[in-house]
Amino acid sequence: MNIKLPFTKNALPPVTRKRISNTGILLIITVTLFFTLYIASTILFKSSNFAKYSVFFNLLNNKAHILLLALGLTVVLITGSIDISVGSVTGLVSMVIATMLTQKGFDAIWTIPVSLAIGIAFGVVQGFLVAYMEIQPFIVTLSGLFFARGMISVINPVSVPITDKTFMSWSGAKVYIPFLFNERKNGTLDIAYLTPAAIVAILVLILLIIAMKKTKFGRALYAVGGNPQSALLMGVNVRRTKFQAHVLCGLLAGIGGFLFTLFAPSGNPGNGVGYEIDAISSSVIGGVMLSGGVGLPVGTLFGVLINSLIERVVPLLGITEASWPRIITSAFLFVFIVLQSIFIGAGNKKGVSAILMQKIKARISAFPKRFKRIFQRKKTYPDK
Repeated sequence: MNIKLPFTKNALPPVTRKRISNTGILLIITVTLFFTLYIASTILFKSSNFAKYSVFFNLLNNKAHILLLALGLTVVLITGSIDISVGSVTGLVSMVIATMLTQKGFDAIWTIPVSLAIGIAFGVVQGFLVAYMEIQPFIVTLSGLFFARGMISVINPVSVPITDKTFMSWSGAKVYIPFLFNERKNGTLDIAYLTPAAIVAILVLILLIIAMKKTKFGRALYAVGGNPQSALLMGVNVRRTKFQAHVLCGLLAGIGGFLFTLFAPSGNPGNGVGYEIDAISSSVIGGVMLSGGVGLPVGTLFGVLINSLIERVVPLLGITEASWPRIITSAFLFVFIVLQSIFIGAGNKKGVSAILMQKIKARISAFPKRFKRIFQRKKTYPDK
């Protein structure tokens, strides 16, 4: 009796390679760009000690508040919405904290719930208008931007430095990493460290990565941003998801405002100006598509690091004008928007290699037609 095996040597199941998604490709581009810029900086600017661990970690220490704002924008942009009020909310939180501590006599511990409450209030109001009233998010959050910016001047039109001892101890605290250090020329050790703001930013980043990948809420964000009609047919509450995204963005903006005040302990009417642009550019450079449905929080982290690196490198090139870092960042932003347009035009089912091959084949197939046209022209106009 002959028994046939289910699989023989010549009948193995075909091995299929998983195509890299658009999200993965954009993330690879962002990470490669950051490490290329950082390695180039360590080679070109040896005297600036770019190779030191402390310099690397300071890229995050100095931009922890921007990372929080960018993570909030990442959540909102994935749903296909936007929030341009986060910079003004940051400035409002810093002014409220400074006024509470210097003029109202509050304890420093009260600044934490107040910061969270301000951010949540903006998120709830704006989220309700966008999700349930179906008003354009750009108009709603632009109104929030003007309202927060006006409230800053109403609370206090002048700069208010913070001198509270407890708050200043939080601001100046450092958590050293003992196994990451470099030796200075005088024999002392330059040990890398993280500020409390950077630690909070990293914890929020980890929680958001888990939430976006493992929870129903995270999957709903991608579904709504990818195709709201399909998400609705799958049972996703589109309005509630957009509302929750804006509330979370407002909450992260409130935390970002608190972290910014730790970084620059003072209230000033100019605080937070342009931070929404930094947050949006960091998210887009990090691989978040403006059309929604694509993006990863870890990509946003590298987008923030690229912006921080640009700000550090530009002065070393001899360029002292403060506007040049943003000009260079805008150039990177332009490139990534062009890349996104290529992905969107190709469709979600096609990868970059398919796009390029399709264009190459179209070019190749056009050559015979061009030669044929030239030949026909020669026949039409023969030599006399």
